Amino acid sequence: MAASVPMPPATGFPAEGRCSYYVEKKKRFCRMVVAAGKRFCGEHAGAAEEEDTRKRILCPLDPKHTVYEDQLAKHLKKCNSREKPKPDFFIQDINAGLKDETEIPEQLVPISSLSEEQLEKLIKKLRKASEALQDALNDPKNGDSATKHLKQQASILGNIEKLKLLGPRRCFVEFGAGKGKLSHWVDIALKDAEKVHFILVEKVTTRFKVDGKHRKKNSVFERLQIDIQHLCLSKIPLLRERKLPVVGIGKHLCGVATDLALRCLVETYAASCEERNEEPLAKRIKNDKTEKEINTLAKEGNEKNVPEKWTPVAGIVIALCCHHRCDWRHYVGKEYFRALGLGAVEFHYFQRMSSWATCGMRKTSLEASNITSKRKDNQNDDSEEHDDGGYGITDDSTNSLPGLLTIEEKKKIGHLCKLLIDQGRIQYLQQKGFSPALQYYTDPQVSLENVLLTALPNHSSSPETTA
Repeated sequence: MAASVPMPPATGFPAEGRCSYYVEKKKRFCRMVVAAGKRFCGEHAGAAEEEDTRKRILCPLDPKHTVYEDQLAKHLKKCNSREKPKPDFFIQDINAGLKDETEIPEQLVPISSLSEEQLEKLIKKLRKASEALQDALNDPKNGDSATKHLKQQASILGNIEKLKLLGPRRCFVEFGAGKGKLSHWVDIALKDAEKVHFILVEKVTTRFKVDGKHRKKNSVFERLQIDIQHLCLSKIPLLRERKLPVVGIGKHLCGVATDLALRCLVETYAASCEERNEEPLAKRIKNDKTEKEINTLAKEGNEKNVPEKWTPVAGIVIALCCHHRCDWRHYVGKEYFRALGLGAVEFHYFQRMSSWATCGMRKTSLEASNITSKRKDNQNDDSEEHDDGGYGITDDSTNSLPGLLTIEEKKKIGHLCKLLIDQGRIQYLQQKGFSPALQYYTDPQVSLENVLLTALPNHSSSPETTA
């Protein structure tokens, strides 16, 4: 016998042409469109139509949808949630870093549960470790554009150009690409530069992508749906065959994703290329072009941006974000922390406290709710932003430590936490043969996450700013 249909309230009717099944949990009728002459959609037909005796069950691959039991075998072969064959460039946890179970306690209490004495000890450790970091960030030098995101992208683009990374015969890898707008603007800035490729890395399916808007014959766009943690760039056919220098870019690369991207670039990829003894870039250019063509390009101003020495990674430009989403296992600056007498426990609390950097900008719960509602209602706007400052971190809210710290004190501590975590990344890049720098790249009124990490290999021209 078919399952009984939940009863709707006395008033209310399904919309015309929509399913008549009343969803008790949502207190409304199902909104799926029904076939001509039918009362119920396919999802609810088995449970609602008495004449239908076929049983629907939860899909074992994804319980968010159901399937007819007698069609399960057929469904499993085409279900969108089925495990698909892994591409060659997928190598499980290749950029994850080593996992040391002995360093991370099983349970760490929330910051709001720490005693006043425990919190004071943590803050003392933070301030001692941060004594030499006050001048690590340079003054902002920002352009002016029409909107929030354009201001950020224009400034990032300006820094890419300042580092002389805009040029022909290279591959821009955008990590956490989202809609791909940063690559889009880089492509526009490159104009008619030859043999430019873009690889857009994003682990989730993204709507409203701008990839299809590119029609330039000199630029090639490729999108990879993969977690950075498992990405092996040296296995990508384009990079393996063309041997193009890579420029790693990213706009608001969330917490742990920054560490995964850095390891992917300067450790996994660079080490692999060095092992293969890549031939010098200058030699490859001569093999591809006649001397006359090279001279012509030089006159046009393109050739000057190509590094004389072959390097697998020509540069890195990443706008940092969401330090409270970092993870000790994946963090590239462990050695730096240990040298300061700090470890996994301190890192855990510092990355949580980093969200305090924006506590002065917190809205009331009602305002935050309104913001969330507006974002859900406006899916078409450019909302690739992560500067909420931890609305979701309920145990570390502004009012969780009454009388102990003022909002301004918490903001300063939060900024120190961010800076300390970033300084570990700076040291990591230095040890890997790069000249890194941190700088403000946009005004805090534009974005609360306004720090840019840049790096060039040591044999290239170093940026004017210093870490």
